[in-house]
Amino acid sequence: MTKQIVIIGSGVAGLTAALHLAERGLRPLLLEAHPDFPGGRLAGGEMALVDGRAFRLEHGVHGVWRPYVQFKAMLARYGVDPGLAPSPEETWLYRHRGRTRRADVGRAIRRSWIPAPLHYLALFMRPRFLQILGWRDWLRLPFVWYGLIFALGLDPLREQQPLVGLSLAAYTRRWSPAVRSFCIGLARNSLSATPEEIPLSGFIAFLRYYTLLRRDAWEFDYLPADGGTALIDPLVAKLQEMGGRLQLGTAVTHLEPLPDGWRMHTTDGQTITAAYVVLATDPAGVAQILQRSPALAAVATGLHWPEGRETAVIRLWFKRAPHPHSSAASGLFTGDFTADNFFWLHRLQTTYRQWYEETGGSAVEIHIYGPGTLLQQPDAALLAHVIADVQTAFPELRGQLMRQHLQRNTVPHTLFSIGAAGQHLEVQTPWPGLYACGDWVYHPAPAFFLERATLTGLVAANAILQAEGLPPFALADYPPPEPFAGFVEKLMLHGRRRARGRVF
Repeated sequence: MTKQIVIIGSGVAGLTAALHLAERGLRPLLLEAHPDFPGGRLAGGEMALVDGRAFRLEHGVHGVWRPYVQFKAMLARYGVDPGLAPSPEETWLYRHRGRTRRADVGRAIRRSWIPAPLHYLALFMRPRFLQILGWRDWLRLPFVWYGLIFALGLDPLREQQPLVGLSLAAYTRRWSPAVRSFCIGLARNSLSATPEEIPLSGFIAFLRYYTLLRRDAWEFDYLPADGGTALIDPLVAKLQEMGGRLQLGTAVTHLEPLPDGWRMHTTDGQTITAAYVVLATDPAGVAQILQRSPALAAVATGLHWPEGRETAVIRLWFKRAPHPHSSAASGLFTGDFTADNFFWLHRLQTTYRQWYEETGGSAVEIHIYGPGTLLQQPDAALLAHVIADVQTAFPELRGQLMRQHLQRNTVPHTLFSIGAAGQHLEVQTPWPGLYACGDWVYHPAPAFFLERATLTGLVAANAILQAEGLPPFALADYPPPEPFAGFVEKLMLHGRRRARGRVF
């Protein structure tokens, strides 16, 4: 008889593990705590009725970046084509002392003819970018370049280097004001926290992966149609077609080791036994399960647990669209704005695009990542701040607001951070037959978010397959650094090794 395999959590990580196990005929059981929707942060949500149309309200817009090689390989393997919408351009909005300036930065970074890591110089060939810079920016640019070169010589993920006590705020303290604001805006949009809260190790790992080593790493697409459901629904259908099972509304409270596997206890009083268990939920959920398990709690307490960050998503519908010159599908709010980013949904998602073509209306999604004191404000106050931000940046939309909606995400973003060697929960946990996967689980590969979730889900599936004597799946190779960036990286790493070997 096939051994029972249970995966706790039905996000991208859990689905990846389940699909690859099911393909080998192992028929895993996927447990999801949400009573209505699988998918984790890509799960479906309630519907909003606007102008006679129903729009799905999800966790938020999700990007699929060029280096997401495992993620794209999985979609191709299981014949899932969500119809990704490419991002042609991203706009940087900077508000300082009552003045708002903008610059299109996306194409300049990813299409630069200057090799990485010097490709940021292409920004200085954009007149609008130059107009944002003041004299203090020019004087402090050497500190910016020093910071970027420093990031080339350190690989926090592979080295398991936590850089204890160092934050993004300290790292960029001497940077030029406008460029510092731009860099912080990128980090907030990716790591969902304020500069004082973002660990430097996590930021450097993010910077290296998403742009510093390759120009094309900046290229990305968005999930279209109904967002995450365009991805999750067909993946679940494929899993069930191959014999896997999904059980909604089942939350695991704690685990009990058995001689030949594990016993799981659930909030509704069920007990489920399995030979293998995969923990595929967020870090707070996994920590809670392990720390409530008497046989596991002592070890679990000493592990490094990344924080979950609350976020707010605001969607605004307008009677008209912004001016054509504001053609970027997305961008950053920085400086004195309250909001952190924007996504014009009628340029990204099918339902919104159809509504725009029929009525001329537009819709924008805004994300707020804190600080905590800001997110503690009442809904009305947050909405007022964000509406003012949008109408300041796009004055043609004043008086055109049709509908507003604020959503506080109960499934948090993970603030990616790196602990010291031996402190991480890795795919193979300290306990036999118990595995973990997710966008926060440690693996030395350069991967973040959807890609890390897919990677660790695949590695977890491979570990079970090997334990069962079945062939594992091959991992796709990550693109190497561009030649010049690779040369500088090796030079920096060699210098660090020589410095560590000196005797003073």
